Amino acid sequence: MLSSNIRPESYHNGVEIRVQGIVQGVGFRPFIFTLATRFGVAGSVTNTSTGVYIRARADEKALHGFIEAICAEAPPLAKIHELTWEELPEPLAADSFTISASGGGESASAIIPPDIALCEDCRGELIDPADRRYRYPFINCTNCGPRFSIVKTIPYDRPKTSMEVFPMCEQCLSEYENPTDRRFHAQPNACERCGPSLSWHDGTGEKIVVDDVIDSGVAALKDGKIIALRGLGGFHLCADGCSEQAVETLRRRKHRPHKPLAIMVADLEAAARLCRLSQEEAATLQGPEHPIALLKPLPDSVLAANLAPAMNDIGVMLPYTPLHHLLFAHPDCPPALVMTSGNMSGEPICTSITDAIARLSPIADNFLLHNRDIVTRVDDSVVKKMAGATRLLRRARGYVPSPLLVPYELPDIIGCGGGLKSTFSLARGKTIFPSQHIGDLFNQFSFDFYLESIDNLKRLLRIEPAVAACDLHPDYLSTRHAESIGLPLYRIQHHHAHAVAVMAEHGITEPVLAVVLDGTGFGPDATIWGGEILRVGLTDYTRLGALETTVLPGGEKAAEEPWRMALAYLHVLRGNHAADSDLLAGIDRDSRRAIVEMIEKEINCPRNTSCGRLFDAVAALLGLNLRASFEGQAAMQLEACAEPVVAGERLARLLSEAAESAGDFILADEEISRIRSTHMVERVVEGLTSGVDRATIAAGFHIDLISAISHLVAELGATHQLKQVVLTGGCLQNRIIMEGLFFTLGERGFTVHSGTSIPVNDGGISIGQAVIGGLRHVSGSAHAG
Repeated sequence: MLSSNIRPESYHNGVEIRVQGIVQGVGFRPFIFTLATRFGVAGSVTNTSTGVYIRARADEKALHGFIEAICAEAPPLAKIHELTWEELPEPLAADSFTISASGGGESASAIIPPDIALCEDCRGELIDPADRRYRYPFINCTNCGPRFSIVKTIPYDRPKTSMEVFPMCEQCLSEYENPTDRRFHAQPNACERCGPSLSWHDGTGEKIVVDDVIDSGVAALKDGKIIALRGLGGFHLCADGCSEQAVETLRRRKHRPHKPLAIMVADLEAAARLCRLSQEEAATLQGPEHPIALLKPLPDSVLAANLAPAMNDIGVMLPYTPLHHLLFAHPDCPPALVMTSGNMSGEPICTSITDAIARLSPIADNFLLHNRDIVTRVDDSVVKKMAGATRLLRRARGYVPSPLLVPYELPDIIGCGGGLKSTFSLARGKTIFPSQHIGDLFNQFSFDFYLESIDNLKRLLRIEPAVAACDLHPDYLSTRHAESIGLPLYRIQHHHAHAVAVMAEHGITEPVLAVVLDGTGFGPDATIWGGEILRVGLTDYTRLGALETTVLPGGEKAAEEPWRMALAYLHVLRGNHAADSDLLAGIDRDSRRAIVEMIEKEINCPRNTSCGRLFDAVAALLGLNLRASFEGQAAMQLEACAEPVVAGERLARLLSEAAESAGDFILADEEISRIRSTHMVERVVEGLTSGVDRATIAAGFHIDLISAISHLVAELGATHQLKQVVLTGGCLQNRIIMEGLFFTLGERGFTVHSGTSIPVNDGGISIGQAVIGGLRHVSGSAHAG
């Protein structure tokens, strides 16, 4: 955004230019210095707590060229959100251009950049025996390295980072102070003489003196051992990704029996030898963020079979720190390394050495440590290519704290998030700052991380919320935090927040139809929602359609044991004979009868319309999963089972063939329209009793669900004269469902949106809460929807 208050005659005095956005820690000031030299501009540039300020004097043509070049040629990591300039009241007394010391201020709108993967220039120096930083595991420059994870406050200068304890040597300081050097004001700048260092430790944390830490680390990995490696935003647990025994050891010690484990490989060529890799996925892997990308492993690869059991996707990332590159440069390093979060399952990643030794000693055989403090813990981000776009499923390293810009003004507000995959969001004006992925808020460790992150981001952004928004669910820890902080509080329905998060990402302000499919969301009627079609505005919503209401035998226990949901649906179809069904022969008869009795007596059987639980039921009936060891496992296995049948162009063909009968799944209700999920389960049972193979049945279920939703959306769109649809909720992480709905709704003339830079799972709802709560507060409405 460009704006000016300048009059033609004021060029004689000079101008003050203000640049806001991600313009600190990305080489912006040396870039301005170089531009000023090119255009013959005199003046100065400085970092402040509100952005970058430039005072400039030159003739009219040079100043115009200078200002245009700031936007057109900005450094690749910079993101300019706003550039304004105005006349100086007095002539600028300057004959040259200088870079001034940073200034502070009471308020802040400067944005700290995310942590950035090692750049090619630094990688070249890392492996160059003639370079003074040869094999230095903390090499960085203005274009790469730690940012968000090491900064304590703004403006972003070395004394305000964890690098303050490492005074630069003469050579590093010379680079740091030279405006033409690639390391000019690179705050983590260091070398072996003056910077952080590595150390090698046993499983109790006792230091072991070795000649080469990298040699020792690779030898341990090759020997099947587990290493706790202190990285950029926290610890990784590292193991040989080609050894089933090493992977099994890690799973057993971490209490993570089935959940997929991400791997790191040396480069794109290595990734292509192990997985199917499109050009877009390759570009994502080697982009400055270096996220984990979910890819399809090739058959007969060297990868351990137990990395992602019963799944068709595996998480793959490339080295993003110098330490990672040094490990893979070693000739004995395994072709793939497991790099999973350094924690016990369900807890946040460790950052401090003391905490890691206390919590990870039961898992790790050795610790590979460094002595640069991690100020802010940041996990790896996760992306998945679906429906023609690379979509974030977990937003953290490389993306946070980059903001989301919206076309409306918000008060200083905090959206407190939900329970699963939690985040929070801080907002002010037209800017929303979603936090990094926090995780599931079900224990004190995670809640402490949540509170720590709120305090940290408030301090960095200098935002003190005057308003709060939270989920309707009364028992979420995030809700209790919102209630405890004594601010005006807006309670936001879960699925409304999901939908508005997508609207915010795409700048949509008019009402839309929202298809929200997830596991659970507390409804205003005190039932559990999760398969919803809503008419959504930024501050209100109306429920127009939903899956049929079923029971949830045992409440939350049903999410852990999918067979309970299968039995609930069978009970609708067969009454009390459901307990005798051979389809759940893997569950003892007494347990089945006990659940049927619970259902019939309505004991701890809350009502729900959850799409996630529908997936659980079908997965259990197909024998894919009776008891889940992690959230979403059964649904992921069902997707993996169906994928071979609907791969490529077959999905569109199957959906086109099913379109005519899609209306059979719609049931008109007095209040809202219903999708007959029981009929879908009935078709699954018919397939099983007829001997149809599991993959075909699983694919058929996906086709039925997509077709029914699309048919109902078309009816509701015509009735309410709406042609924009947003797709969101955790079930939209299913590639078949997302791509199927994009196809069928597109064929029906709808414009379809879903999350791209914001997760469709619960990691996005804090954004929706901030928007809804903020706009309700501004309008004076407390309507809870």
